Amino acid sequence: MSLLDAIRADSAAAGFLAWPGDFSLDAYEHGEEVVLASGEALEPVAKDGAGGTFFLCGGGGEERPVLYADLEGSAALLAVGVPELVRLLLAVPWWRDCPRLTVEESGEAAEEYLEDQPGLYAERDAAAAALGLDVPSAAEALARLRELTLGPGASYVLLNAEERLAYEPLFRP
Repeated sequence: MSLLDAIRADSAAAGFLAWPGDFSLDAYEHGEEVVLASGEALEPVAKDGAGGTFFLCGGGGEERPVLYADLEGSAALLAVGVPELVRLLLAVPWWRDCPRLTVEESGEAAEEYLEDQPGLYAERDAAAAALGLDVPSAAEALARLRELTLGPGASYVLLNAEERLAYEPLFRP
């Protein structure tokens, strides 16, 4: 069974990933037609609550790179493969609240989330166990995200398909 199918099959895992992970497997289209500048295929696989889209890039299965695009015209490579993306969402579901990708930002965001959802870590651990995944530390997850977005992610340029205008990088050094 694929990891995406495992998420669909487990309501607790799907629930945690939907919130606070903001990763919903509901099918829908991105706000505008987009393409990769490289010409590689894009497959939308999930959305967030603000209309952003998670895309698998290129050919193959769940091991493909995962690109995120918001509706404000920013995009970033988040992971190489669905398992890596899900581990990021389990470790740092508030990754968008960490524009500099620092542990300090993550700690501040975690405090806010925990105020509203005190059982968050228990729910996260249950979701991880159901999916058979380990949860990296926030520092490890953010370091990997930084490595991807500022390294190989630079070659994943998303374009508006009609005007051929490039999306801005979601993260900057």
